[in-house]
Amino acid sequence: MMSNWLLPENLADILPAEARRIEELRRHLLDLYRTYGFELVAPPMVEYLESLMLANDEALKLRTSKLVDQLSGLTMGVRADMTVQVSRIDAHLLNREGVTRLCYCGPVVHTRPAGLFSDRELLQIGAEIFGHAGVEADIESIQLALESVSRAGVRSPRLDLNHRGIGRALIDADPALAEWATQIFDLLSAKDIPGLDELLSSCEGARSDSVDSLKTLATLYGDTGVIARARACLPDLPVLRSALDELERLCAALPDRDLAIDLADMGGSYGYHSGIVFSIYAPGWHDALVRGGRYDGIGRKFGRARPATGFSLDLRKLSAGLPDAQPARGGATGPPRV
Repeated sequence: MMSNWLLPENLADILPAEARRIEELRRHLLDLYRTYGFELVAPPMVEYLESLMLANDEALKLRTSKLVDQLSGLTMGVRADMTVQVSRIDAHLLNREGVTRLCYCGPVVHTRPAGLFSDRELLQIGAEIFGHAGVEADIESIQLALESVSRAGVRSPRLDLNHRGIGRALIDADPALAEWATQIFDLLSAKDIPGLDELLSSCEGARSDSVDSLKTLATLYGDTGVIARARACLPDLPVLRSALDELERLCAALPDRDLAIDLADMGGSYGYHSGIVFSIYAPGWHDALVRGGRYDGIGRKFGRARPATGFSLDLRKLSAGLPDAQPARGGATGPPRV
């Protein structure tokens, strides 16, 4: 017989000291975003499934829990990510012209943990910039993400950069690879060259130069010199050249940061990213602490495509890697003890 106090796998209670620190981090970061002009929004935990889904994002579909709405009989989803919801608010409800900055914080639930040490319930906080297509918005987003972890007490953060348009350009140049794009991107992100070799060898009709370029892409990571190496060994495609130019501008705008380029990292768990993507790593965390990037056009689903970029992180994960939270000390005055 199962004990009543047992929780499902990868779900956990947060005890007083840790819960207090998570709440303090939430308040501190939302106040920081407000000073930068970001407005707070709070989308619902549950929506109709179609509103939460993107047609080409299998990872998001698999992580979204489903249930039936007892009022309408329609299928609803428990959100696994808040970015699509915030895009809906920008595109359909606010419907503003020009730049809009929105921030948010709330729980999200995954059907399965994202990794070996991951939880299924996250407290996601993030900031998104809508309406500006230039690299300036990407720079602002990255700088704010770095300031967020610095304000939280994270030491020695490392910034990893990529541009999703590079891998996408190599896939689009060879129609035979189109149906395998998701699997190819997953293998590239994992640096699984044997797995990539096996998959590509099974893609009927794929050109040998396309296969060679994707295998080369898996080796293009390191310092900023990777950009020059990519220009030399990847095909001279216009989209690819433009993506490398954007990465160069971004690196030049962050001269004092500890950064690396990883052209095989497809930018995290979800497929909606379209341009520059980034991750922030730090000692004490086994995986990326922050993920973000550009995701132009997903507002089209809600009636208005907009340039967009932003980032998010899990406050529970952030807090867990910091020094142990200390219990609160009782004050000299207060209600009598029982």
